[in-house]
Amino acid sequence: MTESIKTPMPDTAEWNAFFPSPYSLSVYTAAKTDFDGAKYDSRYGGKKKVLVILSDERYLAMENGKLFSTGNHPVETLLPMMHLAAAGFSFDIATLSGRRAKFEQWAMPLGDDAVMAFYEEVLPQMEEPQKLEETLKAMTEAADVPYAAVFIPGGHGVLNAIPESREVHDVLHWAFANEVFIISLCHGPASLLAANDAKGFPFVGYELCVFPDSLDEGANIAIGYMPGRLKKLVGKNLAALGVKILNSDITGKVHRDRTLLTGDSPLASNALGKLAAETLLAEVK
Repeated sequence: MTESIKTPMPDTAEWNAFFPSPYSLSVYTAAKTDFDGAKYDSRYGGKKKVLVILSDERYLAMENGKLFSTGNHPVETLLPMMHLAAAGFSFDIATLSGRRAKFEQWAMPLGDDAVMAFYEEVLPQMEEPQKLEETLKAMTEAADVPYAAVFIPGGHGVLNAIPESREVHDVLHWAFANEVFIISLCHGPASLLAANDAKGFPFVGYELCVFPDSLDEGANIAIGYMPGRLKKLVGKNLAALGVKILNSDITGKVHRDRTLLTGDSPLASNALGKLAAETLLAEVK
C-alpha cells in the first residue's frame, strides 16, 4: 500500500523537489479537522481587522540541497481565521511580495465541508493579497490603529524569508508599540525572529508554544515528511534569544503570554482560534 511508503515523493513541477511521503501524510493529515463550530455570545462591532501574513514561497531548501514542496499549512491558517470571523473580525491578507499565498494542498481537509466553504470564501484575498510593504506603510500612517491582531500561521513555508524580513520586523515592533495581539502556531513563531535587531529582542522572557525541533530533526525525516534536515531550527533559535518554550511534543497545547498567543502544531489550530477569538472579544476596544 502506498500509505506504507516513507520516501518523500517527487514534485515533478520542480527539479530536486519533494512532497511528503504517503506514510507521513497518513500520520499528519486527515480529511476532516476537529473544528466543532464557532459561536460567540457577542461579536466585535468595531473597525479593526486582523492582519494575516502568509508565505508566498513554495520551495524550502534543505541542508542537503533538496527542496521541500511546502507553503502555508491550510488547517493552521483557516481554523483560527474561522473563529475570528465568527467573532466579527474581518481580514487583510498580505505576503512579502504581494504575490499569491502558497498552500500545502496535500494537507487540505477536503472532507471538511465547513472548512472548505470558508476556504472558498477567503480564497480571492489569498490569490490577490496585499504587498506587506504597502500594508505596513498604510498602517503606520493611519490616524487610528487599524488592526486588532497580527496572525502568522505555520507550514514550513514560513521559514523561507519571513524570519529575515525587515517588513515583518517593523510589523512586530508596531504591534508591540500599539498593544496589538500577535497570534501564531507550529512553525509560525519563526516569524518572531524577525523582530531581533541591534536594540535587542522584544520577546525575551516570553513563554510560547512552537513545533518541536526534535520532530524536525527526527520523525519528520525518518518518516519522509521532509527530504532532509532544516538549515535552521526554530526552537533553538528562539531559545537562544531568551524565549521559554513550553512544549516538547505536539498535543494541541496553546498559551497566552501578554499579547502573544501561540499553539504547538496543527493540532492546536482549533483551540488557538477559540483562544484568539475570546481574547480579542474581551480586550479589543
